[in-house]
Amino acid sequence: MLNMLDRSYQGPATWRSVDMAKSDNWIYRLSAAQIEELDVALAFVKTQGLTIPDITRGSFPLTNFAVQIAEILGELETGRGFVLIRGLPIERYSEEDASIIFWGIGTYLGRPIAQNANGDLLGHVRDQGRDWEDDKSARGYQTTSDLPFHNDSGDVVGLLCFKPAKSGGLSCIVSSAAIHNEILARRPDLSKILFEPFYVDARGEEPDGEAPYYCVPRFNYHGGRLYTQYGRVYVESAQRFTGVPRLTPEQVAALDLFDEVANSDDLRFDMDFQPGDMQFLSNHAVLHARTDYEDHESFDNKRHLLRLWLFTPGFADRPPAFARRYADIVAWRANPR
Repeated sequence: MLNMLDRSYQGPATWRSVDMAKSDNWIYRLSAAQIEELDVALAFVKTQGLTIPDITRGSFPLTNFAVQIAEILGELETGRGFVLIRGLPIERYSEEDASIIFWGIGTYLGRPIAQNANGDLLGHVRDQGRDWEDDKSARGYQTTSDLPFHNDSGDVVGLLCFKPAKSGGLSCIVSSAAIHNEILARRPDLSKILFEPFYVDARGEEPDGEAPYYCVPRFNYHGGRLYTQYGRVYVESAQRFTGVPRLTPEQVAALDLFDEVANSDDLRFDMDFQPGDMQFLSNHAVLHARTDYEDHESFDNKRHLLRLWLFTPGFADRPPAFARRYADIVAWRANPR
């Protein structure tokens, strides 16, 4: 019997770009009846005087649409690992009301979690004029720069598009299982290295008393599933700490091949957000990136997305190597700065 590290991974999460380009069944288009359900749930929340984060699944009542959201959750946890919900008439809503709808849908997918040391539960993705290469406390979403392939913490990341960029800013996704299979086929020696620990920069968001970095393999097998944790920028910036071992030539070669494969036309799939689009990705099965963009001059028209991180029930049993990072997330919520 082959060792798990010597096997290609099989299943619907191993899609390639051509598979997605020839079909749009990854898009869930809201019907008029579903939009009406969302409006009724929004009205109920407002009559109760509830605000985020106190809005729960029970206080955002959905009926028929809840069935489809359950199907979407299944797609995220055991299917291709991503969906795009399209058709929310966002121009009809205030920013607060659209946020409530986005949050309400999220409560049917999982439990919202903190995204940073400040305990923020909804993150605003827009340019803040920062440079995340020079500023080690900056995050890529605060810039207009292209973002290389990575995944976020938590099980699922959701994005709601308020305003697209003037130009650029494409959302790029790739199957991490397909990356694994391609690397295994080309260089099984480097594939094994990606299952070994890599040190990752916490970017100043570690709880008090914790090291400013953590350690986790890029690929992890657990419970018969492949989990991926990737973000090369944070691996390289962790090299600034004296307590972190230097990257070996083999590790660098493995990361180089990972990036090459992820960005290949055969695997990478790009999509352009429309106002009202809601994208949900499994962090364990899909990596995401963003092309650089040119923004509008007017602040009101600048590119603006809203982000939600979730723990979902199907990923309650995670690789032990994830324990430190997930403990940090819990600490952010319990003791925000």
